[in-house]
Amino acid sequence: MRPSAEARTRRILIVDDKRDVLTALRLLLKSHVGEVHTARNPAVIPTLLEEHTYDMVLLDMNFTQDASSGREGFVWLSRILDIDPQAVVVMITAYGDVGKAVRAMKEGAADFIVKPWNDADLVASVQAAIKLRHSRAAADRAAARPQNGQQTRTPLKPEAAFGDIIGESAAMQEVFTTIEKVAGTDANVLVLGENGTGKELVARAVHRRSRRADGPFVSADLGALSASLFESELFGYVKGAFTGADADRAGRFASANGGTLFLDEIGNIPMPLQAKLLTVLQRREVTRVGSVASTPIDIRLVCATNQPIYEMTQEKAFRQDLLYRINTVEIQLPPLRERGEDILLLARHFLREFSAKYQADTEGLSTAAQQKLKAYHWPGNVRELRHTVERAVIMSEVPVLQPDDFSFSAPMQAPATDREMGLDTLNLDDIEQAAVRKALSKHGGNISRAADELGISRKALYRRIEKYGL
Repeated sequence: MRPSAEARTRRILIVDDKRDVLTALRLLLKSHVGEVHTARNPAVIPTLLEEHTYDMVLLDMNFTQDASSGREGFVWLSRILDIDPQAVVVMITAYGDVGKAVRAMKEGAADFIVKPWNDADLVASVQAAIKLRHSRAAADRAAARPQNGQQTRTPLKPEAAFGDIIGESAAMQEVFTTIEKVAGTDANVLVLGENGTGKELVARAVHRRSRRADGPFVSADLGALSASLFESELFGYVKGAFTGADADRAGRFASANGGTLFLDEIGNIPMPLQAKLLTVLQRREVTRVGSVASTPIDIRLVCATNQPIYEMTQEKAFRQDLLYRINTVEIQLPPLRERGEDILLLARHFLREFSAKYQADTEGLSTAAQQKLKAYHWPGNVRELRHTVERAVIMSEVPVLQPDDFSFSAPMQAPATDREMGLDTLNLDDIEQAAVRKALSKHGGNISRAADELGISRKALYRRIEKYGL
């Protein structure tokens, strides 16, 4: 089969030290692109890049000098991107090196292909990489060209980019730094954190700081989608596909084309649907329910979950290959109880917001009220603090809020000496709760170390944290 007229203008480079791999890839791809250049020695890459412009590069992770570590692959990936910052590189890796391939994606690779590969998936990855190269070039041309006589858009100031994400703690400064670093790329982002920590706010901040800021931001709460609605909501449907499908409808993927798609609670989807989502992400195209025609998609993907997703992969509850796809860069949001210096900063921010909204005369927080807010463990995180301050502003009749103006969803924690050092009870739940608290405190909130100390799995520890509202 001859490639289409457009495909005949495409040129790709494949670098692998195994002759049989090069032959197989050349035979597979010659009907999909115009030129397939191959090289067994990566040392010729700089010369080839000077002589030719490639739409994408397939690069092996390991060569004869270093058969297993992947170090050569990282070195040559860096060299390629130094020579051509717009280059789109897809890594080829053996199954045992998938973790290294994910690292390579963090360092600039666009995708990875696992040996032995599936022909259809490999072709789809190559075609998606070519599209990415050309979409980047088009975006650069558009950015360089003033529209309607206007000046090009000035980058947002950091405080505007982060929107309602407020924090001065070291943990939040690390989050801000990661957002700044990743936003300008098209890397997939996975945001981890408890309920109420602001995962969607992070997704929106990444979008606002990205080259896709002028495109749509589309969100989908996967935890709220039943299995029967999953495909129609995400991929869309055509008229007559099922009862009630009275007209064609685009799904969330198509609606986010050219922008960012935020998939919240991705850890909640069942395994069969995970496979369908993985296929879309690999092929970068969607097929509407009731249709046989596929539509290419150009999205930046941000996912989030409050689930222990790494433990879920070990327990076969979440696909490891899907996890590799969605977490090129990971952002861990700390719970509010680990951001003590941010509690009053946030409380004052919400106080100003709601005083203006409700035209209240509330002006501040008493010292005692501040101490009460700082002493609470905030199981609902920033969301709970926001609601607590809003309720206090609405109900209070004094300009300076007092401790009695604040009511919490969970009981206040007892002092540490009562909770952990001097237990005068044989109630097993109380003893277990005290042990969990002590382990978390001892290890600074590190779940893995606390679980090891307690002799239980991370997932079991998460269940106990939820059980006791810690």
